[in-house]
Amino acid sequence: MLLAIGATGVLIVALLCEVSLPRLEEAFARWRARRRRPVHDRFDPGRERRAEQRARELLRSCVNDEEWAMYRDLGFIRVWGTQADGPARGTNGAPYAYLIYPHKPIVAYLPQTSRLLNEYCVEFPDQTRPYGSARLPDSDDVLAKWMALTGDERRLIATANMHLPGRQVDPKTVRRDLWRLQQWERRRVARELRDGGVPAP
Repeated sequence: MLLAIGATGVLIVALLCEVSLPRLEEAFARWRARRRRPVHDRFDPGRERRAEQRARELLRSCVNDEEWAMYRDLGFIRVWGTQADGPARGTNGAPYAYLIYPHKPIVAYLPQTSRLLNEYCVEFPDQTRPYGSARLPDSDDVLAKWMALTGDERRLIATANMHLPGRQVDPKTVRRDLWRLQQWERRRVARELRDGGVPAP
């Protein structure tokens, strides 16, 4: 009787080993793979901050001093329009400009009256990322829009999704930013006059 119970116990242990051994081997292989995981797969909280810092340096090297100071102080860049007929009907050839915000539509407006014309939605996703977000750093997004707008304004405006003002950017925010821009320009001109320089047009 003891011999039969012992043989049954050995048989049960052998069957359990046979059934559970593949699962144990798989678990051990997963554990080893986790231990060998490369360091670059781990989340680095400073990666995006360093990317933004590099993007700011690149933006500063591409735009002029006024545009860089504007972005540094105000958080957006103004670009003057170059098309004779303007981006919208009813401008009658009046000078117009764009405000470029990071990760927001480009806003066209008339500087003389602060009348908002249109919003142009364009996106420049980061297609080369091995990890993290497809969203470009703020300064890279501004630089991409600035390059597209100054390089081929007509094409960018023709291919962008156009909306009336207020679709994605609050008109009150834009008008406040236009007021901030006017104040910033006045202070800049006064500083240049005080320092004996000739203010930029």
